[in-house]
Amino acid sequence: MANWPFDQAPHVAAVTSARVLDGATIRLVVHYPGDDSWAFLDGGTFDISRGKLIGMGEALKIDPSLKEIADLPPGWTATRAHAGAPWNRTPDSDV
Repeated sequence: MANWPFDQAPHVAAVTSARVLDGATIRLVVHYPGDDSWAFLDGGTFDISRGKLIGMGEALKIDPSLKEIADLPPGWTATRAHAGAPWNRTPDSDV
């Protein structure tokens, strides 16, 4: 774990959607304040009651570019237009 980039360990749960698990590009990342949890989403409409849990390590396997935003502060989001596009970081007043 010496090179692990996130503030949560690889086995810690993160929120995602069935669309991401089915191959949709992760285009929205949320780092929640308070409990430091993470969500890795495709940027479409998301209903938390239909959310899925994966390990942080699984999220990184799905999209290795997540290393680029692993230092995202709690209370911030990162978005991008498509796979390979640069990540845009913004404080999120909704979280």
